[in-house]
Amino acid sequence: MDDVQYLLAVTLLAAAVTWGLRALPFALLAPLRSSRLLPYLAERIPVGVMVILTVYTLRHVDLIDASSVTPAFIGVLVTIALHLWKANMLLSIAGGTAGYALLVSTLFSAH
Repeated sequence: MDDVQYLLAVTLLAAAVTWGLRALPFALLAPLRSSRLLPYLAERIPVGVMVILTVYTLRHVDLIDASSVTPAFIGVLVTIALHLWKANMLLSIAGGTAGYALLVSTLFSAH
């Protein structure tokens, strides 16, 4: 096989694999579109993701050290309050993060 045929074969194979990998999720999810599972997951997953992110974020908070617990607790409260007030996840996460960062860098900084 000469170089041109080899390059053509490799290019066609790469194109076929790329197309297949992009089409596969749509083909696998087509039966789910009419099922009751998708609306159920769409309703439950955001809460589950937020719980996982909260646990992951707070995993290193030292529960005995007030300078560690207080800003984290206030940050969580700010996040919850903003979400209850505006019901905007982006605003809630950004506001809680900003509040936490502000508290850690000013009032609870370890000089």
